Amino acid sequence: MSAERLAATILLGDHGRKRAGSGDAFWQFRAAQPGDPRKSIDWRQSARGDGHFLRETEWQAAQSLMLWVDDAASMRFAGSGVDRPSKLRRAQTLGLALAVLAVRAGERTGLASMAEPPRAGSAQLIRMASALMEGGEVPDYGAPRPRVMPFGSRAVFLSDFLGPVEAVTDALTAAADRGVQGVLLQILDPEEEAFPYDGRTLFESMSGAVRFETLKAGQLRDDYLARLTARRAALRDLCARTGWRYQLHHTDGSAEAALLPLYTALERRK
Repeated sequence: MSAERLAATILLGDHGRKRAGSGDAFWQFRAAQPGDPRKSIDWRQSARGDGHFLRETEWQAAQSLMLWVDDAASMRFAGSGVDRPSKLRRAQTLGLALAVLAVRAGERTGLASMAEPPRAGSAQLIRMASALMEGGEVPDYGAPRPRVMPFGSRAVFLSDFLGPVEAVTDALTAAADRGVQGVLLQILDPEEEAFPYDGRTLFESMSGAVRFETLKAGQLRDDYLARLTARRAALRDLCARTGWRYQLHHTDGSAEAALLPLYTALERRK
């Protein structure tokens, strides 16, 4: 698949531990989550409280990569450029390529939006690809609400981040509280940056729920670009406060050009 071909462009080099297993350096106890094996429960610690707890080692925590790929309607936008992918397709390709790299390095990976814990192995890649390709009714804009974020793991959120910024703030703040660091990748179509519209124009959300017609689209350009700049500044500030990294990618650029900075940033987080 395209994600595997994209991952092949990155030389793994010395990327973490190249075999599965667990270290013996204690990280901390965490509450058991759906899908955790029963044998992993620390019964002595669990007996001291009301729930079940797992004894997670430092390597197990640090070697997990969690992904959130925004599948909202706004991500389906693709401008008029020839052979330009939609934002969603580019996000899916980049996310799966990162998962391929993690699995090849013996790490665990998973989708933060699902209840299942991260797993290693090629079978996990198939599960993730299947989940990412599922269709269904979606809102106009996505909001990250991670369900699984192992302590001390790394994460990548891929979205246009054009929806309510409060949801992103809550997600990154909660992640930082769990020692999770990562990269927030904003994916935009070039037309969303340039706003090349003038005269009579009908603007419609990707779901068709919102429609706006104007005779003077060009007069909206400055206000639109100012709001887009403000949103980008807010995302950068949020990342700075939570220990994450902000990166921007345009769909008319190559996927390879986006993957390498992502990969490098995650390596620095290990």
